[in-house]
Amino acid sequence: MTYVIAQPCVDLKDRACVDECPVDCIYEGKRMLYIHPDECVDCGACEPVCPVEAIYYEDDTPDQWKEYYDANVHFFDDLGSPGGAAKMGEIDKDHPLVAALPPQEHDE
Repeated sequence: MTYVIAQPCVDLKDRACVDECPVDCIYEGKRMLYIHPDECVDCGACEPVCPVEAIYYEDDTPDQWKEYYDANVHFFDDLGSPGGAAKMGEIDKDHPLVAALPPQEHDE
């Protein structure tokens, strides 16, 4: 089991979760953040600090965002397990599900 970042993160990328993650497993794509399922230790530190409630425990992900589990997993298909997001910086891609979305509006 792992945590999943869902649609509310798209075009927001607040990064409070990145600062809170003790194992540096939250990576930055072009439009959203992704949790590496093999590097996440399921501590849950990221979930309560997300200002838009985009982070869910895998089994608790709302039905309308269930496909974001696969988006988080498959974002890393060609990256493997880099062993830490900080050294990667922003990765110049997104999962196709995210890339296909229209721009997301967020209340400031």
